[in-house]
Amino acid sequence: MSLMRSWIESANSAKTDFPLNNLPYGVFDDGRGARMGVAIGDMILDVARVDHGLDHALFAAPEWNAVMAAGPKVWAALRARLTELLSDEAHRDAVEPHLIEVASARLLMPFRVSEYTDFYAGKNHAVNVGTMFRGAENALPPNWLSIPIGYNGRASSVVVSGTDVMRPWGQLKGPDEALPRFAPSARFDLELEMGAIVGQPSEGMVSVAEADQMIFGYVLLNDWSARDIQAWEYQPLGPFQAKATATTISPWIVTAAALEPFRTSTPERERDLLPYLREPSPMLYDIALEVGLTPEGRPETVIARTNYAQMYYSAAQQLTHHATSGCPMRVGDLLGSGTISGSEKDSRGSLLELSWGGKEPLALESGETRSFLEDGDRLTLRGAAEGDGYRVGFGDCTGVIRPARDLPNWAKE
Repeated sequence: MSLMRSWIESANSAKTDFPLNNLPYGVFDDGRGARMGVAIGDMILDVARVDHGLDHALFAAPEWNAVMAAGPKVWAALRARLTELLSDEAHRDAVEPHLIEVASARLLMPFRVSEYTDFYAGKNHAVNVGTMFRGAENALPPNWLSIPIGYNGRASSVVVSGTDVMRPWGQLKGPDEALPRFAPSARFDLELEMGAIVGQPSEGMVSVAEADQMIFGYVLLNDWSARDIQAWEYQPLGPFQAKATATTISPWIVTAAALEPFRTSTPERERDLLPYLREPSPMLYDIALEVGLTPEGRPETVIARTNYAQMYYSAAQQLTHHATSGCPMRVGDLLGSGTISGSEKDSRGSLLELSWGGKEPLALESGETRSFLEDGDRLTLRGAAEGDGYRVGFGDCTGVIRPARDLPNWAKE
């Protein structure tokens, strides 16, 4: 597919994340209250105020949950109508008054997160982490090649890009300490992930093909992680407070329909999956990803570049496995992919891997080094699928690390 042209000139640039081919969904506030919007070039279309031939009740609340719940036929009809409105000059006079510059608006959470589940489904990341802690011969747990491993996270901790992230307090215990102490995390980290948004509910099991049709769209996702808190708490039940501080998502939902031309298959497998997890067709996407780290007052360093196609399990497989027990999936459920790392050192999606647990500090363009994140650091995730003369992008997913809050008197010795 080539670039689809719009009468909005900024949407026809090969550099924009938001050409007519994309049309991602978000929520914005330009000083007149929060509303639902569609990004097109450097503008936002106020969808609640334009005639799109659909029930306007779907656009009353500043969140995309009602549209998701309306189902795939409504999703397709809305996308088709928006494409018509923004491509045909005949609609320009009616639509143009409802366009707002992106630069003049504040971007908000695009949907209400019902539940949040984070997976551990990137093989390179799992091998790297396992090698660090268990040795290369025991890097992958025995179940890893058969099952998409995940844990239930905190929907209440999911925040939109641009939200500051406070360094967390927690129980820490060094290898030479007899007992834990309570202190701010000293090994705070990022994790480069994609988030899949469930747009349709389930009752009982669903096939991989059905799960794929249930996914409304995708966001960039930073699963902030306190490695030192995690090291003390994770046995025997896995991550808890180490992952509860914040999960940052990009502000625009890129629909599955926009990503359709970029489908690709999961990697070859060393072990056959059980029948319920086998993919009937390509379920991943070719999306180039990068991470930028900007110390306060210093230039940015791109510390990692990788691709979503590196994942071992697709979002559809993760969703299918999630529902096997009869667990109902809900509209607005968010599934984190797990850290996306490539096979090369500069394609690792976390500082834990990039600095090899702190043993190999990462050199920045500012002349500084990083093993883990410091206060004032800005992390920016970017991602885009590259087409013929256009890109389908997600916009930036950013967060700045702020110092830990003062400890209340009742928590002190």
